[in-house]
Amino acid sequence: MSITAPAERPVAPDESLDRTLWEYTRASGLRSMVMGTSKDPNAKLTILLVSPSTGLPAMAVKAPTSDGAAAAVAAEERMLLALGSRSSALIVDTVPRLLDAVDFGGRRAIVMSAVHGTPMSSRYMRRGHTADPAQVQQDFDSVLSWLELLWATTAADPAPMDMGCEVGLALADRFHDEPGLDRDLADLRALHARLRSNVVPPTIVHGDLWFGNLLMTGRRISGVVDWEAGIASAAPARDLARFALMYALYIDRRARGHRRVRGHPGLLAGDWGAGIVYALHSDAWFPRLVQRFLRTGLERLGASPESWRDVALAGIAEVAAMTDNPTFARRHLDLFRALTGAPSIAKDRS
Repeated sequence: MSITAPAERPVAPDESLDRTLWEYTRASGLRSMVMGTSKDPNAKLTILLVSPSTGLPAMAVKAPTSDGAAAAVAAEERMLLALGSRSSALIVDTVPRLLDAVDFGGRRAIVMSAVHGTPMSSRYMRRGHTADPAQVQQDFDSVLSWLELLWATTAADPAPMDMGCEVGLALADRFHDEPGLDRDLADLRALHARLRSNVVPPTIVHGDLWFGNLLMTGRRISGVVDWEAGIASAAPARDLARFALMYALYIDRRARGHRRVRGHPGLLAGDWGAGIVYALHSDAWFPRLVQRFLRTGLERLGASPESWRDVALAGIAEVAAMTDNPTFARRHLDLFRALTGAPSIAKDRS
């Protein structure tokens, strides 16, 4: 037995859920596969519903395990609705389509269409990939091409670039008893003020655009998932910063101790965040590609390419403020301090 057709529209948030996830899966005739659980405090289950005849995913389910996770799933639902109503077909085809909502242990789970492709994380983790300038450049080019489509189809009227006044508020709340926080917030206000001198169209923003959330077919982005941190209208440079920073963060993952990282002259593994410091301060092929990615993206938005470093620093502060993981947040705050308060030290580390 199978579901004859997906819902013409998702179940509205205030409508009752008349089916559980188990009932929905059993009725679909599809096989379920749990892809993983988030390690964040507010974890979600991601479940693929796979066709037994083709072996390919037909749908994906995001199911919350806590009230905090339920809020994140609801945020993703709102973003998918916004994308479906505002984006071009080229973008919509790369984004899960909201199909239905079901009950999961008394909480609302969303059912989405599955997007296809090979995770960029598989490419990234392949031995030698991040040591090859041509392959790294291809990754950056594919992401920038996808972002330009998103920007072109969701742009609003130009406005001063706002990298998030809520970031400062969240930092102040999260690290309220942290010595030296006043200096951090002053540094953040100063760079936000500099960035507001750029006037660019606000767009839909993914909010967590890193290689783990991207799927590729050939040389193009064919899928972008996990929209729960998305924003309906914000500075598009936020996605530029997140991708560049997360790409740089893990390039020393295979090296142990304080050893040189193969393919990256001047980069020593060991200190957390060394790849980001290297990307922002060194003069080698990888830092040049990262900086070119940021500069080119800003230029295409109509912003000054010279703002690339402030955009990166604002992105680091955003992770420190917004990530669910407290250790990850703490490390990003330390990194922000190193790069704003002691740039000469950061250069020495690179």
